[in-house]
Amino acid sequence: MERKMSSSNSPCAACKFLRRKCTQECVFAPYFPPDNPQKFTNVHKVFNASNVAKLLNELNASHHEDAVNSLAYEAEYRLRDPVYGCVGLISILQHKLKQVQHDLDNAKKELATYIGPSAMLPIINHQGFLHQHPNYGASAYLVMPHNMQPMMGVPSGLPHGAFLIRACQQKMGMIWAIWSILKE
Repeated sequence: MERKMSSSNSPCAACKFLRRKCTQECVFAPYFPPDNPQKFTNVHKVFNASNVAKLLNELNASHHEDAVNSLAYEAEYRLRDPVYGCVGLISILQHKLKQVQHDLDNAKKELATYIGPSAMLPIINHQGFLHQHPNYGASAYLVMPHNMQPMMGVPSGLPHGAFLIRACQQKMGMIWAIWSILKE
């Protein structure tokens, strides 16, 4: 990989931190730019620069960027939480995901008392399965197949459990969004 130099030809963050001359062959330069010194500082504190250099030299060049990003992520979370590192965050997200799944299952059970056993079926994003309610905007859906009629005595608006299901789906969406941001 070719070395990425800044317009001022300043040394990479690694060479600057280690107080050495940054050469064209510097293994750190493409991954630790001078404008982000904290990234290298964290990696050096946790893994040591010589270990990172050995790792990068042993890896195929196509895997360098992924390896450096993984090391930087792990180093940042290891410094935040010295005992668990990023595993602690993963554990928290898994716990939240289980809780949201439990809440969603409870909401489906409650909804089944209003619309029948079809509420226990997986929610499918299919035009014939989900019907948008005109009074509640694009995010409000009735979980009712197109051939099912409302039951007598049950309000034909949004079922009581639909609000709970929508809240659970929003929580799931937030957790997955956080997870995707953190894994980048």
